[in-house]
Amino acid sequence: MKGVVAILGAGTQGRRLAYMWSSRGRPVNLIDKRSDALEAALLEVERFRTTVGKKTRHQGGTVTTFGVEKLDDALSGAWLAVENVPESLELKRSVVKQLDGISGMDTIIASNSSSFTIQEIIEDLELKSSHRCISLHSYWPPETPGIEIMGTKITEPEIIPLLMKECKEHGFNPFHVKKNSSGYIYNRIWAAIKREALYVAAEGVATPEEIDEIYKDVLKTPKGPFEQMDTVGLDVVKDIEENYAKKRKALPQEPRDLLARMIQEGKLGVKTGEGFYKY
Repeated sequence: MKGVVAILGAGTQGRRLAYMWSSRGRPVNLIDKRSDALEAALLEVERFRTTVGKKTRHQGGTVTTFGVEKLDDALSGAWLAVENVPESLELKRSVVKQLDGISGMDTIIASNSSSFTIQEIIEDLELKSSHRCISLHSYWPPETPGIEIMGTKITEPEIIPLLMKECKEHGFNPFHVKKNSSGYIYNRIWAAIKREALYVAAEGVATPEEIDEIYKDVLKTPKGPFEQMDTVGLDVVKDIEENYAKKRKALPQEPRDLLARMIQEGKLGVKTGEGFYKY
């Protein structure tokens, strides 16, 4: 597939996606309202190229940065536009509508949302390309290359196989989510694990450190649930949990209350230097 991949949002996930989509020599346009985020993103992409890229034969496509005031230019010639804005349904709906209004008729508009389905995002929006809107949720590339592709009942049939092919060629490990599913495949399973881990800690049954240790001891994984939540960001974890809670009324409040206390203390995880652990 020729043409540009436009990525809106140069945060942690956006810069990782910029690396992946440029890994086969194709151009990426990275967009953000903050110039410092764009500068940091370019440094991160270069770091991946000199580390991970040496093993995967990275071909070094260009990554060009744009401020949001130049969104029209950034979307020019894009075959794929991916939004990576914060996990707010209203914000994502607004961004997708904006992308739809600016991008070409053939552009696939994708959301990287971890908890909102593309069906929720585009519902009742007047879009010219709703049949070309899709969920394209990645995890932690390049270390974790899993990516989930989920359409709607009106998604053009050729889009899913095209994205399965393109994602695989760019180093992702793609999975097709065959039905509308809040949380996709993996996140539904992971949500139950992290929620119960938070509940155990909130009740004082064990500390986060102890929970992580027994989790790693039994399952032989490199990180426990609290270490993983710190990496993602506790504010993001809470936003996702709040969304699940709106859809599943029986979920316990205690895990969200614990996250709220951590956030109020400024402990968001790795990005602030302290979460359940210090960094």
